[in-house]
Formats: sequence, C-alpha cells, structure tokens
Amino acid sequence: MADEKAPSYEQAREELTEVVRRLETGGLTLEQSIELWERGEKLAAVCEEWLQGARVKLAAAMARRAEPAQGSDDAPF
Repeated sequence: MADEKAPSYEQAREELTEVVRRLETGGLTLEQSIELWERGEKLAAVCEEWLQGARVKLAAAMARRAEPAQGSDDAPF
C-alpha cells in the first residue's frame, strides 16, 4: 500500500464499512479473515488521521475566532 495514494476519508470509511460487513457475514477462511482485518486496521488508521487533522483545523479556527474577542477592549464602540 506504500505506493498507493491514501484514500479520502469518505473512501476509507466506505471501504471499512464493506470490510466489516464481509467479516460479519462470515464464510471466509481464516487467512481471508486475517487479510480483511489487517485492511480494516489500515483503513481505520487512515480515518483517524483525517479526523485528527480535522480536529486540529477546528481548534485553530476556534482559537482565531476567540482572538478578536480578547482584544475587544480596544474597540472604539
């Protein structure tokens, strides 16, 4: 997977959902189940990276929004 482009959050989430569905359905060999589990772990990590990035961006936006309120004592009105 090192050569593959990382999927978007939505792509990773959709594929992860499919992996879970296939694992829950059963009827797989142990080897197939392990391969799917490993793929699911990778996809979950991709989703977590996307979500962590979103948290950082949200925190930065909230901090920028709070800054003007702190300096409002200098406002002419």
